[in-house]
Amino acid sequence: MTSASHRDARAHDAIGETPGRRTPPVGRAGVFQDLLPLALWVVDADGVLVQWSLAAQDLLGHTSEQMVGQDARRVLVPEGHLELADGLSRTVRTGAAVVARLPVRHRDGTVVDMELWHCPIADVRGRPGVLAIAAETSAVERMRDALAALEGLFTQSPVGLAMLGADLRFLRVNEALARMDGVPVAEHIGRRVTEVAPGTEALESMMRRVLDRGEAVVDHRHTGADAADPEQQRTWSCSYAPLLGAAGQRAGVIASLIDVTEGQRAHLEVERARRRLALLAEAGTQMGSTLDLARTAREVVRVLVPRLADSADVQLLEEAVAPDETAASAHGVVRRVAAAFTDPAAPADHLSVGMTQQVPPGSVYEQVIGAGRPMNLYLSDIGPLIPTPGADRLREYLRARVGCARLVPLVARGTVLGAVVVTRTRDREPFDDQDTLLIDELVARAALNIDNARMYSRERDAALTLQRSLMNPVLPTVSGLELTGRYLPAGDHEVGGDWFDAIALSGGRTALVIGDVMGHGIHAAAVMGQLRTAVRTLARRDTAPDQVLRALDAAVADLGDNEMATCLYAVHDPVAGHCLIARAGHPPPMIADGRGTIAFLDGPPGPPLGLGGQDCEVQRMVLPPRSLLVAYTDGLIETRGTDLDQGMRRLAQALRHPGHPLEEICDELLAHVMPETADDDVAVLLARAQPR
Repeated sequence: MTSASHRDARAHDAIGETPGRRTPPVGRAGVFQDLLPLALWVVDADGVLVQWSLAAQDLLGHTSEQMVGQDARRVLVPEGHLELADGLSRTVRTGAAVVARLPVRHRDGTVVDMELWHCPIADVRGRPGVLAIAAETSAVERMRDALAALEGLFTQSPVGLAMLGADLRFLRVNEALARMDGVPVAEHIGRRVTEVAPGTEALESMMRRVLDRGEAVVDHRHTGADAADPEQQRTWSCSYAPLLGAAGQRAGVIASLIDVTEGQRAHLEVERARRRLALLAEAGTQMGSTLDLARTAREVVRVLVPRLADSADVQLLEEAVAPDETAASAHGVVRRVAAAFTDPAAPADHLSVGMTQQVPPGSVYEQVIGAGRPMNLYLSDIGPLIPTPGADRLREYLRARVGCARLVPLVARGTVLGAVVVTRTRDREPFDDQDTLLIDELVARAALNIDNARMYSRERDAALTLQRSLMNPVLPTVSGLELTGRYLPAGDHEVGGDWFDAIALSGGRTALVIGDVMGHGIHAAAVMGQLRTAVRTLARRDTAPDQVLRALDAAVADLGDNEMATCLYAVHDPVAGHCLIARAGHPPPMIADGRGTIAFLDGPPGPPLGLGGQDCEVQRMVLPPRSLLVAYTDGLIETRGTDLDQGMRRLAQALRHPGHPLEEICDELLAHVMPETADDDVAVLLARAQPR
């Protein structure tokens, strides 16, 4: 083996290599491989290169085979820097280590500015040689800047920062994170997150997933007690990323925490405001959808519970909703008309709808109702809400489970109608100012809706009373005809101006009348009463059918431009066996003969009453024995989405047994033709011709 070969072998052995196999040299080990590559070479006492690392090859382009045995000064030192290089070598050979910046020649002829550590080392003969450890100056500066930035980030950042190892124990934390945890920096090191901040098991599990999967988590919101004030809650935005080692392995986790409590509170306030607006909008569509008082109260409860409260109890003063003649006897009595309690522990036997109770003088309830102003109640104040004797179990439940309540009077148009009690259990935050404003607004709207329903109910009752007094539903017994009739208002809350009548005339004849006044309520019923009276007066004067309608047209026109009605007037003559019929805008009657053949009266209906210029055509219709005449108002056959022709076909199909008793036929027609949800009131008049 030549001397050069011996030098090459020694060089390979010194840097941990064997011929034919390359292993990572010292200069490429550890974090320096990625952060700061270090080149290494050794020069003996003669200035000859005896070792050249792979990192040196990467940085300067020369292979070990090319460099070992070469004069280091000639190959590496550029012109103009020889004197500096010689001085450094002399200093090192005296036994001193020197750090200096020196340009070094690259294989391609360019010059690389490098930071060099010159250290004394004995060569194979024991003479003073030089060990050079070099790094590219730009890389050193980048690393220095990065370390300075990292240091500044940890020491100055208001963001909580931490580095954790693969065992998820703290390696480093900054002061900001220590303040968030309420634990000094030194007491973090070597400890797990759950040991420093109890209750953070979910965060530690999240960091374990980040470490296992190598996927970062950004802006996970965590809420916990404030270290400085455990009674207060704070929210942090937590982000975690894997900490990678030199070979790309996951060596730990980088954590950052930002206190976003104020921003979170602002976001929650915005969200709560949005929900409040949505609730108000929903209340506008849900509350007062009908003029039914009980249903309106239930709608109030559905809006309040459970989104705004855990219970809602609507109680009305009996004197506010009772008829005038009974109001005095109901003074101070409230009736529960709607209630909802989400808590299953609530004693239902004391909270059932329909219960009444006397408001005790001097109680909280009386104060609220008397003053017409709402009141918040807490804990011990809850008991007086229940004045009912023997309600000790309910009082105990309220004291044990209810955390807060608000008692709001139902005030509409200056009148106190009752009160609404809303509560929250102790599991929920008490009502804040925004909650109480929203509750009061909803109850104020509910009061108007309930008052509308209350007044409408009174008006409807008055209209029904008036209508019953003006329209005698009992038909007379007449010659040659069997009669029956029905009047049905549009649902439970609408009264209109439909009517029917039968009037005995001279010579055994009978006048049959059915009419429909446009509109609903007391006014329509009053107009109906006037027309019915006018018809009876005209009929008894033996006025012809067309003249009757002409007179009614003038009477309706005299009532005002907005009045209108339809009417059918017929005179049955049992001797002649026919009817004379005139119509003013009214649907045609249906006739079924004894064999069940069905037909509708042909001919024009004429204009409705009230339009003026009435010119009605009188039609003659044969009505043989056992034949049936069915007269009706348009509410029976006309609904939204269907026309009169469709309704008339349904009516004809429903008349299956014209020979049955009239009451059965009437029930069957109403059951099969009457719409489930009536838009208008309905009157039906049936007349069957009798054999002579």
